[in-house]
Amino acid sequence: MTLSGAAGAELANVVVATFTSNVHRIQQVVNAAESTGRKITVIGRSMVNVVAIASELGYLHVPDGMLIEPEEMNRMAGNRVVVLCTGSQGEPMSALTRMARSSHRKVDILPGDTVIIAATPVPGNEKYVGRTIDELFRLGANVIYSGSNSGVHVSGHGSQEELKLMLNLMKPKYFIPIHGEYRMQRRHALLAESVGVESSNIFITEIGEIVEIQGGAARRAGKVTAGNVLIDGLGVGDVGNIVLRDRKLLSQDGILVVVVTLSKQNGAIVSGPDIISRGFVYVRESEGLLDEANRIVSGTLQRLMSEKVNEWASLKTSVKDSLGRFLYEQTRRRPMILPIIMEV
Repeated sequence: MTLSGAAGAELANVVVATFTSNVHRIQQVVNAAESTGRKITVIGRSMVNVVAIASELGYLHVPDGMLIEPEEMNRMAGNRVVVLCTGSQGEPMSALTRMARSSHRKVDILPGDTVIIAATPVPGNEKYVGRTIDELFRLGANVIYSGSNSGVHVSGHGSQEELKLMLNLMKPKYFIPIHGEYRMQRRHALLAESVGVESSNIFITEIGEIVEIQGGAARRAGKVTAGNVLIDGLGVGDVGNIVLRDRKLLSQDGILVVVVTLSKQNGAIVSGPDIISRGFVYVRESEGLLDEANRIVSGTLQRLMSEKVNEWASLKTSVKDSLGRFLYEQTRRRPMILPIIMEV
């Protein structure tokens, strides 16, 4: 990696975003910065932690005096600084993404700066990475990334022959491929089988699935709850599927509240139906629709009363069904319908 070889890099800052776990790539950036007489400032909590720990353990070699604080960067000429940061996957709160949005507190991307994204988008992150690259171009930066035919990134993952070497050295009795998409794990499992691991001893697991190892033997042992932990106000994980389903419905087609008051003596309609709409239609522009909905509710209740149906559950269900059918026919939407029936 040669920093000064990038277009415009001799006169402007160079920003390099890469995986924090790729210490070898970080060392390449350090070496390139040293050879071009640049200082390095590290941005992003995980990158700061990895650089500090890898240096302490001797895996990363940074010349004394090369690392500077972000505040010092602003007092130096652009051709003297390399910014090493997180955000190669377009993560919303990462350093590079905030720089691209001009919302980072310490670093601004200026026209002519060179940004090198030394990583390939992980499947599913392409949209976020592309959005970040677009924002950087809008700021006038020269962006070098894996899709620009720059040859800037080589995978940090082992090739098939390297994986075979590891399997032959370890000679595992049991094998659990991890990381990557299912198709990748499947290919890794087939690779292990090709070098002698028994297929019955290979476990491709889903998130939350347990592999229990006891007495020198491994076996599948059920599942545990795993995945996202939902935080809602002061509650953690207490929002159930039904509540989430209702919120999804409300966000899609809105809600209609139908309020009706019935006589306790003869079941006649005393007041209403009153229909309250939120997030479904604008009342002032849909008076005809709501008037017809009103008549359908009244007709449904009167029919049920004539049939001597007076259970509230049956009344509410019939109102929801008849009103729901009408609204779908007219709007092709299915709002949440909440009938409220009172007796006086």
